[in-house]
Amino acid sequence: MEPVCEMIARQTDANFVNLMIALKTYDRNAPVKGTPAWRFVYHTLHSADKWFFNPFVYTERPGFETGSDNPFKPIFHEWSDEELLALLESVRQKTMDYLANLTDSALNECPPECPFTRLELILMQFRHLSVHIGMLHGLTVEKTGRFPQYVSPHSLDRLKNGWWDD
Repeated sequence: MEPVCEMIARQTDANFVNLMIALKTYDRNAPVKGTPAWRFVYHTLHSADKWFFNPFVYTERPGFETGSDNPFKPIFHEWSDEELLALLESVRQKTMDYLANLTDSALNECPPECPFTRLELILMQFRHLSVHIGMLHGLTVEKTGRFPQYVSPHSLDRLKNGWWDD
């Protein structure tokens, strides 16, 4: 893996670990403007699956329910935390495989039919993941008075103490 892509991969993997921590500690039914928190987890994962690579050339996963990527639209299927964790791992693996095969020079190029460079798409997802992880952690802190762990590539060993930063 090339140097810049390797740095991006380490930080991206830590972002996915932080989202997993949020899933392990949150109240899935905590309301966010009348919508249960788990809908924002699905929204975040769907966005990462689509926008990290190329949202203009994207095929929905089997079983995708129209509107489920918008947390405020009603849907029929209620995703369990186990299903969300499985989706997280699938999106994480897809992303890590993509980064392992990406070159530093390709970061400045736009994927087919996309007006954004690959680096812009990656940075958009860093922002998006961080916003929703922070939102979920805020809900958790408000409800429990405890702060979930938050890791970087250099502090993954913090998880040996569990999900909470006590």
